[in-house]
Amino acid sequence: MVAEYMFNKANSGKRLTRREQRDLDIQIGFLEGIVRRAPEYVDALQILGEDYMRRGSVEEGLRVDERLAQLRPDDALVHYNLACSYSLTEQYELAVACLERALSLGFYNFKWLAKEPRLANLREHRLYKRIRAKVRSMRIKIS
Repeated sequence: MVAEYMFNKANSGKRLTRREQRDLDIQIGFLEGIVRRAPEYVDALQILGEDYMRRGSVEEGLRVDERLAQLRPDDALVHYNLACSYSLTEQYELAVACLERALSLGFYNFKWLAKEPRLANLREHRLYKRIRAKVRSMRIKIS
């Protein structure tokens, strides 16, 4: 899958050892069980989403990020992570919309935004110009 390849490439190519993979799979199974029983348990969902991404399961991570955005509609970091997931799945319009939402909610880590590996392909897309323009308009100059 293209998205999994792009994520693994963006994830600095670090491959998990067999033991790390096994431990990650066990943790994912445990968290999936918790989320089945408590579908609104935000902390478990956040960890599960991160674990899916570590495993390279981008589609599953996207579904978790979409669920988190429903549960935490005013959380800038949730929308930022959702934008990253959309970027990895080449859904650029949705990625830009989520980034714009994250910025409007207070995401101001512009340096990280400019180097975030999960957004590498979006930065190459023409739609990213909207994000650059918004960031430039938000920067406060201190003399």
